[in-house]
Amino acid sequence: MGMSVTISAATEQDAEQIFRLQYLCFQSEAALYGNYRIDPLVQTLDSVRAEVAADCVFVARLGEEVVGSVRGSVTEDGAAAIGKLCVHPRLQGHGIGARLLRAAEAALTEQRGAKRFRLRGRPPQRGQPAPVPQGGLRGGGHVEGRRRRSDGRPGEAGRRVRNNGVTGYDGQAAA
Repeated sequence: MGMSVTISAATEQDAEQIFRLQYLCFQSEAALYGNYRIDPLVQTLDSVRAEVAADCVFVARLGEEVVGSVRGSVTEDGAAAIGKLCVHPRLQGHGIGARLLRAAEAALTEQRGAKRFRLRGRPPQRGQPAPVPQGGLRGGGHVEGRRRRSDGRPGEAGRRVRNNGVTGYDGQAAA
């Protein structure tokens, strides 16, 4: 009988596994953009520990192994910033990222009073997993990232928003 993946709040003991997982998961993004100095790859273990202690951090577990994580925090203006959503490559495409995102969104809304969401990530690329689940964010939000031109090269910095789509949508958090 196989084990199922569970979603729970991260603990201090999870920090090292989160640190190693994000380093593994963000390699493909670094290769895609030709930049191995992106934040998830240069973040220190102490910084991950600090985020686990201060922010809203959830993990997906398969037994004792952390196979996914997401982090979020609420700013003074009531906006929740969600980022560093990652799932182990061998388990991508099974809805774990969507479950992590829903858990973080619910906690940020119900426990920390978030009114809207900002999901930090990249716009989707051909052949790459979408940064936000197909249903978008439950209450609302937008993705901040770098746009790509039609020829596939990086464009100007900006925000990509698609209503009720892969990259989320602007709006207020669900009550």
